[in-house]
Amino acid sequence: MPNAISGFSKLTKSEKIEWLIGTYFSDREAARSLVEQYWNADENIQKLHDEFIENTITNYYLPLGVAPNFLINNKLYTIPMAIEESSVVAAASKAAKFWLDRGGFKAEVISTEKIGQVHFAYNGSFNNLQSFFESIKPKLIEDTKAITKNMERRGGGILDIELRDKTEDLENYYQLHATFETLDAMGANFINSCLEQFAKTFKQEAEKQLNSELDVVMSILSNYVPNCLVRAEVSCPIEDLKSKDISNPKLFAQKFKQAVNIAEVEPYRAVTHNKGIMNGIDAVVLATGNDFRAVEAGVHAYASKDGSYKSLTHCSIENNTFRFWIEIPLALGTVGGLTTLHPLVKFALEMLENPTAKDLMQIVAVAGLAQNFAAVKSLTTTGIQEGHMKMHLLNILNQFEATSEEKKKIVEHFKTNVVTHSAVVEAIEKIRKI
Repeated sequence: MPNAISGFSKLTKSEKIEWLIGTYFSDREAARSLVEQYWNADENIQKLHDEFIENTITNYYLPLGVAPNFLINNKLYTIPMAIEESSVVAAASKAAKFWLDRGGFKAEVISTEKIGQVHFAYNGSFNNLQSFFESIKPKLIEDTKAITKNMERRGGGILDIELRDKTEDLENYYQLHATFETLDAMGANFINSCLEQFAKTFKQEAEKQLNSELDVVMSILSNYVPNCLVRAEVSCPIEDLKSKDISNPKLFAQKFKQAVNIAEVEPYRAVTHNKGIMNGIDAVVLATGNDFRAVEAGVHAYASKDGSYKSLTHCSIENNTFRFWIEIPLALGTVGGLTTLHPLVKFALEMLENPTAKDLMQIVAVAGLAQNFAAVKSLTTTGIQEGHMKMHLLNILNQFEATSEEKKKIVEHFKTNVVTHSAVVEAIEKIRKI
């Protein structure tokens, strides 16, 4: 068992690596070689990566792929996707191509309100607290002017502050519930700075004006943004669904709708259903330098907003028209953070023609809808494993260190045979015995 180390963060990068290698690895040269292999050859870019987080030793790469032919509000996009899971980019591309000739995707931003809260404890009269809050509210906003002036100049800023009584949930618990408009910035730092100033002013004034004790617990934005909503949808006459793998459009539409309905009432299915949606969403969020963990948390909370976990997508068949849509909360930014620092994030945003935050919300929602359409379409027609395993084939071959010639023969073989792990292993063994 290794000994604890103190002052690790103060070591140089080389010293950190040497300590790790000497402590945990039996083959030190191989470990050192692997770490160095993933450094960027450009020293300036590597220095940039090193400074994104603390204790950086190397880079952890994910593939960056693209899904072309996305027609969104009559404009064509090629969407960047950073993800390691096989078949995701292929499925998104296939869905984009399917809907390209059927009117494409329609998307709209419904609202862009973001939320932050000051959580505090107070053991006095609520009526006194309410009167105090109403008198102090203008000062709360005034004291943030140095923080908000640039955001206000662009048309954003603080929308409102409310006092909320949460004592039914937790004794003496109250909150300042604030709403914000942060325009093209995701706005986390802006919101948190405003909240901390609210808390400071609130506490100082409370000490002067209230007789009862008021204790600020914490000030932090919320990643649950139910009023930062975007909607995306596809629709067409049922007969237009006919394609190479949909011979009976009416039957397909009915089965597809039934599959979505199941995800709306069965949480075990809904979790996997929504995970497929997030395959598309996370990949674009990551490629554009946004916080996919925050997006995940907010989206899954939204899926539970009615008291049980449900599908994020919905389907209807009315007047011989098939409609499939998604409505989700997405707090995204196209300025600030990594958007101006990470070279590939800048590349991805330029590929999307430098979208506004609202544009990006629409693009990301469409990517999630497309991913879900492709998955449910596969599930209700050929089954999901056929396409997934074919995309996974190269991963299996790489696990067995197949040569280029072996890969060529095996890929050809599985063009007409079902891909399973055991079948691939058998094929490799057969070739190697020849």
